[in-house]
Amino acid sequence: MKAIIITGTPGTGKTVLAKALAEKLSYSCVDVNKIIAKYHISEGYDEKRKTKIIDTKKLSKSLIKEISSLKKTKVEGIIIDSHLSHYLPKKYADLCIVAKCDLKTLKKRLKKKKYHKDKIRENLDAEIFDVCLEEAKQGGHKITIIDTTKGIQINRVIKKLNL
Repeated sequence: MKAIIITGTPGTGKTVLAKALAEKLSYSCVDVNKIIAKYHISEGYDEKRKTKIIDTKKLSKSLIKEISSLKKTKVEGIIIDSHLSHYLPKKYADLCIVAKCDLKTLKKRLKKKKYHKDKIRENLDAEIFDVCLEEAKQGGHKITIIDTTKGIQINRVIKKLNL
């Protein structure tokens, strides 16, 4: 069973890419928010950032459990979509896709999602400094970058990934 993780700054198109890939490849798509709820991983709520506080080590352990249980179902592959997915140890992921887009597009997407201006700034900074990409590199993942600025052409993505 193949395991693909998709990471990137919020708003870069991870979920759209994950759903399109899962459908095209007939893979199972793992919703990390459901995993966080199922395993009670949230350690509180950050009022300033309007987000859950997640222990990435607990998240990784929970994702490993999910991967193990999905292997028993004989599913062909899974896609894990989250800006935290790159914390999964590299031995559990065959490929790490980092979704990226230009800053103008990202800002529009985050405004459309009704993000607060401070949260938009924080995410733009994360994209500028390639936080998810750098953390994925530190984790030793096999990385492919997909630019979603002009949308996602799934056949082109699959060709780039050699799947």
